[in-house]
Amino acid sequence: MWFQKLKLIVKDAELRGKILFVLFILALFRVGAAIPIPGVDTARLQEFFAGNQFFGLLNIFSGGTLDNLSVMMLGVAPYITGSIIMQLLTMIFPSLKEMYQEEGEAGRKKFNQYSRLLTVPLAAVQAFGLLSLLGRQGVLGELSLFALLFNVVIVVAASVLLMWLGELITEKGIGNGISVLIFAGIVATIPSAVSQIAFTFDVSQLPLIVGFIVIAVVIVAGTVFITEGQRPIPISYAKRIRGMRVYGGVSTYLPIRVNQAGVIPIIFALSILLFPQMIVSFLAGSQNALIQNLSNLFLTFLNTTWIYAALYFLFVFAFTYFYTAVTFDPESIASNLQKQGAFVPGIRPGPPTAGFLYKIINRITLVGAIFLGLIAVLPVLMQIITGIVALTIGGTGLLIVVSVVLETIKQIDSQLVMREY
Repeated sequence: MWFQKLKLIVKDAELRGKILFVLFILALFRVGAAIPIPGVDTARLQEFFAGNQFFGLLNIFSGGTLDNLSVMMLGVAPYITGSIIMQLLTMIFPSLKEMYQEEGEAGRKKFNQYSRLLTVPLAAVQAFGLLSLLGRQGVLGELSLFALLFNVVIVVAASVLLMWLGELITEKGIGNGISVLIFAGIVATIPSAVSQIAFTFDVSQLPLIVGFIVIAVVIVAGTVFITEGQRPIPISYAKRIRGMRVYGGVSTYLPIRVNQAGVIPIIFALSILLFPQMIVSFLAGSQNALIQNLSNLFLTFLNTTWIYAALYFLFVFAFTYFYTAVTFDPESIASNLQKQGAFVPGIRPGPPTAGFLYKIINRITLVGAIFLGLIAVLPVLMQIITGIVALTIGGTGLLIVVSVVLETIKQIDSQLVMREY
């Protein structure tokens, strides 16, 4: 079956061209990711990332470009942050919510344009903060103000370029461009992780490695199961008679996904945990002894493994409910169903249907929130269980990889089905 699909892809010129276009963009991305900004102390940088879990997670969302301080060090993180802020603003400003949900394709294009414009100042702030912080840590050499601002301009330009390349993939290639770029950055780290395990291999660790592989397969299968899991709610349409014709009377279903929020709650939680640490890291270099001691105490508290894992899990759990409430509006869905003459069997249209949907989404989200929380703290748990840093399953990266692969496969299948017809 897979061989037949591969033959169809190779034979179809348009589909083959789309896939080659995506590969070309990914090659450009990896070339940019290999170009470091001037003055990087590589040994100090590796030491800094090895002892900092927060920046390790931030490196995932940058597409693997932060660990060598490349010109694309921010990756698509500013664009993701801008999109999240715009989503949150829809709760405050009804006009933005109307633009995004009710004005169709034109409204969404305008909404996305605001997200792009917001990316530029966010990228500038993030670049200035990260470069200043890394300079204090000794990762960068002594930078003058002009050199620092020059590096900020380069990093912001590269981030905007990467955002444009991601949108080109979405428009002319296969899959969601931003997700594909993050996917490429995660996959690019696999060879180095495998080589690290191979060079430090010990025969006594063989049972541990075999057990790790088995656990990894089980976790991947579970991730696919939860990502694809959904709760179908039956929907029936009332019969309507117009003239001599009968309309409606059909039955369908409304799918509610178990993981309605995707990886967004993990990004929210990461931002909440990362921001205080960046502020405290700045204060740790203060000349005031009291501020310096308090900052170091707070950093030690945050870097304690169990405390970090517990806070991360709780934030992801809470933000899963929050983001699901933002994106899934039972009252709006119930109102639209009522206008279309549709109803849930056994439930009255209108507010009773909205209450029923609230009840279902709260129960489903509980499973999704626990799943996302466990996925987020999975690397920490694997380090504690195995005691080997190299043998860690990056839960966040795993979720992104599985989601991107499934979405890309679906899009390729739909393209093949369309061409068959």
